[in-house]
Amino acid sequence: MKVPLSWLRDFVDLTLDIPELAHRLTLAGLEVEEIRFVGLPIPPGRGAGGLHETKVTGLSWDPQTIVVGEVLEVLPHPNADRLVLCRLLDGLREHTVLTGAPNLFPYKGQGPLPVPLKVAYAREGARLYDGHQPGAELMTLKRAKIRGVESYSMACSEKELGISDEHEGIILLPPEAPTGQPLSEYMGDAVFEIAVTPNMARNANILGVAREVAALTGVPLKAPSYEVAWDGPPIAGRVSLTIRQPDLNPRFVLGLIEGVTPGPSPYEIQRRLRLAGMRPINNVVDATNYAMLEIGEPLHAFDFDVLCRRAGPRAPEIITRLPAPGERLTTLDGVERALDDFTVLVADTAGALSIAGVMGGAESEVGPTTRNVLLEGAAWNFINIRRTLASHKLSSEAGYRFSRGVHPAMAERGVRRGLLWMQRLAGGRIAQGLVDAYPLPAQDPVVELTPGDLQRWLGVRLEPAAIADLLRRLEFQVTIEGETVRARVPDHRLDIGGGIVGKADLVEEIARLYGYDRIPETMINDPLPAQQGNPAMEHEELVRDALVRLGLQEVITYRLTSPEREARRLAAEGTPPDPMPYTQLANPMVADRVVMRHSLLASVLEVVERNARGRERLALFEIGPVFLAQEDEPLPQESTRLVVVLSGRREAAWWQASPAGEMDFYDLKGVLESLLQALHVNGTRFEPGTHPSFHPGKCAALTVAGRVLGVLGELHPNLRPRYELPAAPVLAADLDLATLLTLIPPRHEVSSAPAFPPVLEDLAIIVDEAVPAEAVEGVLHQAGGTLLAGLRLFDVYRGEAIGAGKKSLAYALTYQAPDRTLTDTEVAALRAGIVRTLAEQLGAQLRT
Repeated sequence: MKVPLSWLRDFVDLTLDIPELAHRLTLAGLEVEEIRFVGLPIPPGRGAGGLHETKVTGLSWDPQTIVVGEVLEVLPHPNADRLVLCRLLDGLREHTVLTGAPNLFPYKGQGPLPVPLKVAYAREGARLYDGHQPGAELMTLKRAKIRGVESYSMACSEKELGISDEHEGIILLPPEAPTGQPLSEYMGDAVFEIAVTPNMARNANILGVAREVAALTGVPLKAPSYEVAWDGPPIAGRVSLTIRQPDLNPRFVLGLIEGVTPGPSPYEIQRRLRLAGMRPINNVVDATNYAMLEIGEPLHAFDFDVLCRRAGPRAPEIITRLPAPGERLTTLDGVERALDDFTVLVADTAGALSIAGVMGGAESEVGPTTRNVLLEGAAWNFINIRRTLASHKLSSEAGYRFSRGVHPAMAERGVRRGLLWMQRLAGGRIAQGLVDAYPLPAQDPVVELTPGDLQRWLGVRLEPAAIADLLRRLEFQVTIEGETVRARVPDHRLDIGGGIVGKADLVEEIARLYGYDRIPETMINDPLPAQQGNPAMEHEELVRDALVRLGLQEVITYRLTSPEREARRLAAEGTPPDPMPYTQLANPMVADRVVMRHSLLASVLEVVERNARGRERLALFEIGPVFLAQEDEPLPQESTRLVVVLSGRREAAWWQASPAGEMDFYDLKGVLESLLQALHVNGTRFEPGTHPSFHPGKCAALTVAGRVLGVLGELHPNLRPRYELPAAPVLAADLDLATLLTLIPPRHEVSSAPAFPPVLEDLAIIVDEAVPAEAVEGVLHQAGGTLLAGLRLFDVYRGEAIGAGKKSLAYALTYQAPDRTLTDTEVAALRAGIVRTLAEQLGAQLRT
């Protein structure tokens, strides 16, 4: 939010210099991101007494060269129709000033002006922004001849002075502006760009910032007047009001002013609006915007005569309601909008008039012919306003404030202030009274706090009277009973809760005013709670650590997706879609992320898709939830999954790397086996499997005790064009991590390092092609008993030498006893037992 300091001074006297004020506001939670100087001198340096760390921009007006000037007469240029010559007095002497400002053309050739025009005058040597160049490019005024006339000074536009980008005409100041006064003294300003966080939404207005300044500095707040001169006929009976959804519209207030004269606002009003970031339109609309920026209540003005025509012979009835099916509305920006079923409308008996709290409709807008204005101030459900803004992709000053919450008490104040300003700027008579519907009054909490609470939570001891003083500065109604401070929340705030939450909110308010920088560092006095483990989280970390040690990189993807994005993971075009319904987002931010995901694999494949173009090797994993809708349950079931994806070179590129080839199914299987070994999970098996995302015949299921933990294998070739996958095979595993973590034993056996040497032996056996290596390894462990300390398959051979339908499996065996060195006789007997058991159970024979 942009806050001109000249406007801020209307409500509070500023006792601090500009850098210190910005610093104090920032420490209190209103971060001043930028200070833009518009004429005032820019203080030198940074740090103590300087500009701290705030960004500083803008232009200082030299008091010697930029002053208030007085145009006495506007003469035609002898050689150019689009230029005029002005006789101008700068307080010292008369000058002839050349300008092409179109707003001076009406005065050309009229002779000496009966009322001189006051302008911003820059003498020779003045530093200004170049009004004919884009952006903010500084220039120095120099003497030159233009179309035969010498020019050395100028009457300035707003752009040349850095007020705004307006440069179509020069600034015309009020007639009372003192000729010759330095312009920086007359209207120099500075603008604070303040980042208003959601909990500070009440301060998205000049009065709110002034209230904070008054509280921080101890200076009284100059509250605005809400007294209105009711000089017209009563409003009663001339318009009625109906609220159909009080939960979405807790309050609605109407006021009426008749006989206004639309036209340009006075320059001071226009200048303040531009400095605050708004474009002046006309005095009627400017009054609503001015009042909104002033006290924070967005207002909307209807052309009352249009409403009367729409109502026919009856008095207009304003209705706030939800739209009818298929209802549409053309808004002020000229867009015809289809209305969502949750969008609240301001309507009459003839149809919709505006999108509540967001943007008005085109038909009833105020224009040059408007004479009678019905002024609206209201309170809206801020969550519903957010949904509406997101759905229509709209942004407006009103929507910005209503989407963060505006207290219903501000509706009446806003209408009163808007009528006051409209009458000042556009004339007219204000109808007596207001139409005020308040079906859902706001409850302002009462919160109790003691010095003990403050010391426990903040580490600062303050007496009840000191606590009460700080809260009263922020307009809390405070009473003290013994050690208890009882504070009623002021009726412009929605950010203070009740109970324990309200107590924490009050502590935060006291900390802001007391000064975060004054709070001492203290040790926690409360006893620490008993330490409790979180096995699920700890086990997840074990999985992460194990996979990282294996050379994989963790990724984190969006949990939001769309059914179409997830459908890409299904290989066949005819594969039926996921039968389980998705959990829909009520208020999605983007069109392609509207549901909670069903598949973690689909999310990781999007990462592979984006990275495959620039990397020769991918080894990724993600641990994350999927969201499965539950029948008759409002929230989905969250199931934690683990996805591993490998593709590309088996070994990362480096200067000594050997050509190890590309990763295949067995690399993925090895990663999972190593993971299971690190987790001490035993009894798992790899069995042939099928899955619509995986290549037929290259897919396996990981099981334990008959339970399927997940699938792994090479992705189906049909997925490659859908995801723009690399040419190398893409291996993936999708596991139910929640189930896997339950299999991790709470304890596992460890053994000391062996003290006696092992015996190493290679054993090649021939078995039928149908016999899996897993069965062979099971028999080897059975026959070898405790003396078989390790085995590793290092070769598989098929060929004519061993016969058709056969394969040779070569194992490296390690024999080792914990208490002695094995003798040759013991090793020979052990080998013979292993060969005999293999022959009996698998029909295997030793390959020689």
